[in-house]
Amino acid sequence: MAVDRILVLVERGPAGPVSASLELLSAARGLAARVDGAAWGADVSSLAGTVGAYGAATLFDLGDPGDALPGPQVAAALAGLATGPDAPDAILVPTTYDGRDIAARLSVRLDRPVLTNVVGLELVDGTLTTSHAIFGGAQVARARFTGAGPGIFVVRAKSFPAEEVGGDPAAVVTVGPADVGTTGAARVVSRHVEERSGPSLDEAAVVVSGGRGLGQPESYQLVEELARLLHGAPGASRAIVDAGWVPYAYQVGQTGKTVKPTVYLAVGISGATQHLVGMKGAKNIVAINKDQEAPIFSIADLGVVGDVHKIVPQLIEALKQRA
Repeated sequence: MAVDRILVLVERGPAGPVSASLELLSAARGLAARVDGAAWGADVSSLAGTVGAYGAATLFDLGDPGDALPGPQVAAALAGLATGPDAPDAILVPTTYDGRDIAARLSVRLDRPVLTNVVGLELVDGTLTTSHAIFGGAQVARARFTGAGPGIFVVRAKSFPAEEVGGDPAAVVTVGPADVGTTGAARVVSRHVEERSGPSLDEAAVVVSGGRGLGQPESYQLVEELARLLHGAPGASRAIVDAGWVPYAYQVGQTGKTVKPTVYLAVGISGATQHLVGMKGAKNIVAINKDQEAPIFSIADLGVVGDVHKIVPQLIEALKQRA
């Protein structure tokens, strides 16, 4: 038995709704009789076709914060939608920077807790029940909301497939401005878009990640070159991110990004459980490590025991000759 209604927070990227929001719309279709979306920014109506194709009946336009932080305005508007006779049973939020901020502010406004780091969502006896990877993914905890009011769920990317079903564009409904008080005073004075070439890490079909086994920061260029030749994206373990070798945006794992590429190539990564949580869903895992007892080999489809400084340059040269 499905719940009556689920509201999905739809976040926009450069090319439309981000994949994490489309995944949530797809998941909600199998859990609720009705699925709606809510988005913010300029020209929200331009998202109606895509949102409708993924199953949403209505797309609520929460307004354009302009140069203000989106969190206060979006949370206030969602709070208005989350009360009254037509309130949703659940609000699904993607695990993004803005998503987490909005969910926290919404929690305060509704005086409701938040279930975060959700990696699974199903109906158990008519109640939405979540799964959460804990202890580095070694165990799975389950939870559900009790009491009145909608549940707020913050869901990790790649927890569900994004599946388009077609259909008419979602009907766009404009939500009136909400009072944000002094929380709306902060302004964004500048923005920085990280430079990159090739596909984004969480969208790439091929991901090449490097770890401490590279030995030194300069060796990370092997990872970047291999990723470029494979038309993929470079990633990293937390160890070299913490060491300052690469930006946090490259991190794959429990406290970084979750990826599910067709091929995941782990170069000099031992395979701590926190890292495995973020990439073990890849269709094909290839590991290169000189330690034949490295945990990464326990989930690898192909394991190469050897020195990455000898193997990777040869692989790069072979790819160049083939090209």
